[in-house]
Amino acid sequence: MPVLNRAVEIQSEVTEWRRYLHQNPELLYDVFNTAKFVEEKLKSFGCDEVVTGIGRTGVVGIIKGRHGDGPVIGLRADMDALPIQETSGVEWASKTDGKAHSCGHDGHTAMMLGTAQYLSETRNFRGSVALIFQPAEEGGAGGLAMIEDGLLEKFQIREVYGLHNRPGIALGEFAICKGPIMAATDEFDIIISGKGGHAAMPHTTIDPVVAGAQLITTLQSIVSRRTDPLDSLVVSVTKFHAGDAHNVIPQEARLAGTVRSLSKNTRKEAEEAIKAAAAGIATLTSTSIEVKYKKNYPVTFNHDAETDFSARIAKQIVGDAKVDTQTPPMMAGEDFSYMLEKCPGSYIFLGNGDSAGLHHPAYDFNDDAIPYGISYFVQIVETALAA
Repeated sequence: MPVLNRAVEIQSEVTEWRRYLHQNPELLYDVFNTAKFVEEKLKSFGCDEVVTGIGRTGVVGIIKGRHGDGPVIGLRADMDALPIQETSGVEWASKTDGKAHSCGHDGHTAMMLGTAQYLSETRNFRGSVALIFQPAEEGGAGGLAMIEDGLLEKFQIREVYGLHNRPGIALGEFAICKGPIMAATDEFDIIISGKGGHAAMPHTTIDPVVAGAQLITTLQSIVSRRTDPLDSLVVSVTKFHAGDAHNVIPQEARLAGTVRSLSKNTRKEAEEAIKAAAAGIATLTSTSIEVKYKKNYPVTFNHDAETDFSARIAKQIVGDAKVDTQTPPMMAGEDFSYMLEKCPGSYIFLGNGDSAGLHHPAYDFNDDAIPYGISYFVQIVETALAA
């Protein structure tokens, strides 16, 4: 079954929605205009139920099939933008300084609305579909907030499916893999306290800058010498702040960075190794080192059966040759991971073509991807909930 004719027919309308959302980006949980736009569209399509305020500003639309009662599956789209100044130059560029849909969540939301319109018209399935519009994917853990608000229990969701556009994958192609498809994302802040003094008399000080430099070097060995080469781990120090003057050794230095991993064991071992390295350097340099370690999104883990199912649906739309079922995982994070921890499902990439990369100020979602995304979600529902 190729791309749905109806998905092609409504592409121009969905594109208008997408470009409106692109011009009006909102951050984290403050997606009030976006959520209202979604709510009004869902009601206009005739959804059986539209619930707002799930996970603070999330929206859920329920559509019941015309073939009777049955299970419920969830489809998820994210709504929030990024704190980036857009440089795409398109006519529909962001109207708000410092905010832009540089990750394509405008496209995800629009495609899900197109899916809602289609399914409301046809209802060719048994059971129900829950269309999940999530806030705060970009660092706010909106997926977790919706889970904690009882998303899965309230709507009795049995399976859940997500999709993300991906630059570098050709338009009309999909990519997926079983197991980890995106990484756990942790953060660390390290405060190194020493004894400040005159830079001409370093022997009277305890230099936190030297300690910080040694610690950065030591942290690199966590990946190169303490982690199995067949595992995936990233430890990146991204901040090093110390001092204000050329002739003063500061009292304090601060480091910060990120840790990315694809397994629970590697994640745990990396945290322990960072803390052990800090303790060792503190002893060596006579400094005091405090490590603040924050666990963020867990690994986005695709379930086997649902991944096979998603790949089969994608192949029905675009053909076997255009679906990569063994794509390498990305070391970026995704809070759809919280939903997959609680419910079977899968997460798939949809080609955005040769565009600027995600989180790049020149990025723009490819509207020609819209029929593929709608067709994928519709056929997930109609096949999983076949009458």
